[in-house]
Amino acid sequence: MLTLVKTTLLLAAFLFWVVPDAEVPQYTSAGELQRPEHYREWVYLTSGFDMSYNPPMQMEGHHMFDNVFVNPAAYQAFLKTGTWPDHTILVLEERGARGKGSINQSGNYQGALGGLEVHVKDEARFPGKWAFFGFGDGKAGKLFPQSADCYSCHAAHAAVDTTFVQFYPTLMPIANGKGTLSSAFEKDTAIPAQK
Repeated sequence: MLTLVKTTLLLAAFLFWVVPDAEVPQYTSAGELQRPEHYREWVYLTSGFDMSYNPPMQMEGHHMFDNVFVNPAAYQAFLKTGTWPDHTILVLEERGARGKGSINQSGNYQGALGGLEVHVKDEARFPGKWAFFGFGDGKAGKLFPQSADCYSCHAAHAAVDTTFVQFYPTLMPIANGKGTLSSAFEKDTAIPAQK
């Protein structure tokens, strides 16, 4: 009986120690973010097609999908509060669009991974609470400098806590219902008064 209790306690301690680390941002000694290896097992939020926040560029025949995933603990907290907790990790995966292949006759489907960016909330580590990291072929992502356009764009246009919840169709109603939409977003989407 004592052995069963010890085994159960050891298993519980092991799960408590291992599982949270999978969802907490991990950094190298150089301050780079370690790639969240199993992000595709996290909560899927949305996909975009040829989205851009800049004026359209002519890129004939080149189309992109982007997929967004979030760590499960952050997702569960958002459902309850309408805001993101500390240690939220949002992964933006970019994939080329393919139109020709197998039996496909029209439309597009997702191809190879083209890029990976991560938006992390780590209040103790970053001055603005959030940071962006870009990943190349390696296992560690480089921090985007605070002067990068992504910081000011997210601050000026994000629906909730510098994140583009306006593009996450299952979370936008929650934020709206909980009253957590940012004033910047509400100003962006306000209907102009009729003259």
